[in-house]
Amino acid sequence: MTTSHRRTTRTTLTTGLAAGLALTAVLGAGAATATPPDQGDRPSYPERLELPDGFQPEGITIGKRATAYFGSRLDGDLYSIDLRTGEGEVVSQGPGTPSVGLKVDRRERLFVSGGTAGDARVVDARSGEVLASYQLAEGAAFINDVVLTRDTVWFTDSQNARLFALPLGPKGELPAPEDVVTVPLTGEWVQTAGLNANGITETPDGKGLLVVNSSNGELFRVDPRSGEATEVDLGGTLLTNGDGLLLQGRTLYAVQNRLNKIAVVELDKTGTSGTKVREITSPDFDVPTTVAKQGKRLYLPNARFTTPPTPTTDYWVTQVSAR
Repeated sequence: MTTSHRRTTRTTLTTGLAAGLALTAVLGAGAATATPPDQGDRPSYPERLELPDGFQPEGITIGKRATAYFGSRLDGDLYSIDLRTGEGEVVSQGPGTPSVGLKVDRRERLFVSGGTAGDARVVDARSGEVLASYQLAEGAAFINDVVLTRDTVWFTDSQNARLFALPLGPKGELPAPEDVVTVPLTGEWVQTAGLNANGITETPDGKGLLVVNSSNGELFRVDPRSGEATEVDLGGTLLTNGDGLLLQGRTLYAVQNRLNKIAVVELDKTGTSGTKVREITSPDFDVPTTVAKQGKRLYLPNARFTTPPTPTTDYWVTQVSAR
């Protein structure tokens, strides 16, 4: 682990907040009335969060106590940040291979996609201990994103037309390696050159899966039992460069990484059709990849795919309003 990975990250305040603090200092107690007394001790939730230099982030997930977790494409380190203060630390040393998509469950277990390593692992977010490892694929594969459903953990493989499923026990018990299920993508799914299956989430009714194909921007509803994929009718809208997906009720947030924006789609209950209602963007975006929500805020790590990575390259997380 490099020195930059050990350091506590700095909190970067916005220009507006800095100006506000300066004004308060000048005006004294009288200016403090601009903030209601009951909000004085509330956390600031900085709009930009710094990651370690050279970290190369990809995935994000938010757990208890407003703690966000990130995975490194460089060496697989897992890093946590307190969203209220911006302070962070490495919580688990990586295996030297990528950590891409990740999700945390109520037991504070992190489910991590292994990218080109073709694997997945489960890590205790509190201790950093690796609880289980699964070699999902041999040969060419890119285990990209992950979603937790009521009784299954699903992973996408961006280089092959298939999903992987980890069936959980009645009390969330992790499966044995031999119990991992491979589900081929069939139906209207067409595998093309480049990265295909990427972001994944549930349908609003919880009966299906939604998977975006990064190569052509199409969104598919997938039957989790058969793998049959049906294109979601978005009225001709394509989610070009589609990456991470986040479902809130019937609202789908779809990150379009190299376009530096989020498409906001309102879906029907079954996830078979939807309408793009708006876009979210920010001048602070630099190829955001995935998205997580805390309160009314969305958080996106910037992968900076168009910037050559070095040990001193800056990486950060951008906060935007979900509304």
